[in-house]
Amino acid sequence: MRGFLSADRIRMLVPAASLTVLLIAVFWLQPRAMSYTGLNLLFNLAVPIALATIAQMLIMMVNDLDLSIGTFVSFVACVTATFLQTDPVIGVLILAGCIGVYAGMGVIIHLRNLPSIVVTLGMSFVWGGLAVLILPSPGGTAPDWVRWLMTSRPPLVPMAIVASVLIAVVGHLIVMRSSFGVVLRGVGGNERSVARAGWSIVRARAAAYALAGLFAVLAGICLVGLTTSADANIATRYTLLAIAGVILGGGEFTGGRVSPIGAVIGALTLTLAGSFLSFLRISPDWQIGAQGAILILVLALRLLLNRREQAEQAK
Repeated sequence: MRGFLSADRIRMLVPAASLTVLLIAVFWLQPRAMSYTGLNLLFNLAVPIALATIAQMLIMMVNDLDLSIGTFVSFVACVTATFLQTDPVIGVLILAGCIGVYAGMGVIIHLRNLPSIVVTLGMSFVWGGLAVLILPSPGGTAPDWVRWLMTSRPPLVPMAIVASVLIAVVGHLIVMRSSFGVVLRGVGGNERSVARAGWSIVRARAAAYALAGLFAVLAGICLVGLTTSADANIATRYTLLAIAGVILGGGEFTGGRVSPIGAVIGALTLTLAGSFLSFLRISPDWQIGAQGAILILVLALRLLLNRREQAEQAK
């Protein structure tokens, strides 16, 4: 029993079980959802949420927290629907510069020993203001190639599920299977040991933030491909959804303990929870609170399993 309920397996078991239970409940309420079209509708917005969750996971992996993910994704969406459509070169340069700004945030936070929450909260106002300057009102158009990519229909399995699996695999390879990922997790787990081993903590944090910025940029581009237009507030909820997805997927706020596969499963669970609550005809005003209640229940179950594992190890 000890081997089966190890800490790593618990981190994967709880989010997977939560997604399975929600999926069964949705199929029970709406049997027609058990089809290609039904699954596509259920997980339609899962890809940008999964990408934003991976971005937040990379920040949390180095013991920081990004409160600007939502407004940054909204800003990227505005850039994608305007500059990337009308002048792709300028659009690409702007997005590349944004990734550089993210790397700079990581450097400043480390060198000045600033709280990441304060810095990223301040940046959220910057990204939000820039988004409003680009698109004062909802509008813009998604580039044709982005729209084609996000609305394509692969055989057997909807694009949203295929893309989510790909995101999970790429995230797992980067974070869990590469030396680069080992260093980043080491920075979150024991920064001094990483420094003694000869690695630059500044470069590692800059790399973690830059990679997070890259995933957030991809989230904004994919979101526009699904909505076909943009808005300065289109993804403001992604900040809390991304944090919840990481925690639901087995991640923790400290210690470099994260799970890319679990984070994607957490993002899928939160996406499916929205559809499930809609089937229950719960008002959108109450859906955020209901999603929070689901998250609390799942975390309580994970805590209970963790305590059980610790108790068995103490025997």
